[in-house]
Order: sequence, then structure tokens, then C-alpha cells
Amino acid sequence: MSDSQWQAEELALRRRRSRRTALVVGLIAVAVYVGFILSGVLAH
Repeated sequence: MSDSQWQAEELALRRRRSRRTALVVGLIAVAVYVGFILSGVLAH
């Protein structure tokens, strides 16, 4: 495998991992946001 092929595969792998990480962090943020809204609504 040439060096440029390896770099392209490494870059694609990093992009997939960073996209998945961003998705997980976003889902956690939404869950916290919804949790705060629900706790405010249910507390009254």
C-alpha cells in the first residue's frame, strides 16, 4: 500500500470517528436540554 493510500484511509477513518463523536455529544446535549425542560414542567 502506498503512503498516499494509507493517508487517505487514515483520514476517512478519522472523519468517521469524529462524526460519530459529534453525534454522541449532540445527543447527550439534547438529552440534558430535554431533561431540564421536563424537570421544570413536572416540578410545577
